[in-house]
Amino acid sequence: MRHAKKINHLGRTDTHRKAMLSNMASSLILHKRISTTVAKAKALRTYVEPLITRSKQDTTHSRRTVFSYLQDKTAVSELFREVSPKIMERPGGYTRILKTGFRKGDAAEMCVIELVDYNENMLAAKDAKKTTTRRSRRSGGKKAAGAIASAAAPAAEKIAKASKAAVLVEDAKVVEEVEEVKVVEDAKVIEEVEEVKVVEEVKNDAVEAPETETPAGTDETKE
Repeated sequence: MRHAKKINHLGRTDTHRKAMLSNMASSLILHKRISTTVAKAKALRTYVEPLITRSKQDTTHSRRTVFSYLQDKTAVSELFREVSPKIMERPGGYTRILKTGFRKGDAAEMCVIELVDYNENMLAAKDAKKTTTRRSRRSGGKKAAGAIASAAAPAAEKIAKASKAAVLVEDAKVVEEVEEVKVVEDAKVIEEVEEVKVVEEVKNDAVEAPETETPAGTDETKE
């Protein structure tokens, strides 16, 4: 049983397997894509991607480390000069495996393994997809909500203005009623004051008028 055996030996000895992967990695870096079996491509991916990550730091130590795996100065120079600047912003996943069918003879599953940033057709299609707008339920809901909100805004403003006008009218009515009450109260007070003045004048006239006395010695007998 193959418990915990993650390495595919590919039917080769250790030295043969390492030499084959080194040659395949150099070919991939130089030509940007190669055709091979799916099993070899998966093994190559785990072999070459750490080397590409190492190329992000262009130091003597990094170059010597990569050269110890590739054993090819041309491939090392191509990796650090051409490939590294293109994949600098990519956080992993530098290769892509595209299955192409089965090989005649042994029916081995074949594929093309390539560097992601060098497939111009896919990059162009990806850019085209970014430029085209795609409607979704969420975006449609947001747009509908925005349209409803924008349509409801004028109505809300009208309602607010109407409520303000109603408040102003009610305030004006209250002010008018208060003024009318004040006028009525002032009129009543004035009438009461005038009545009091009239009563006091009548009393004063009654006090000031002298009583008519009959003259002395005048009798009815004199007639």
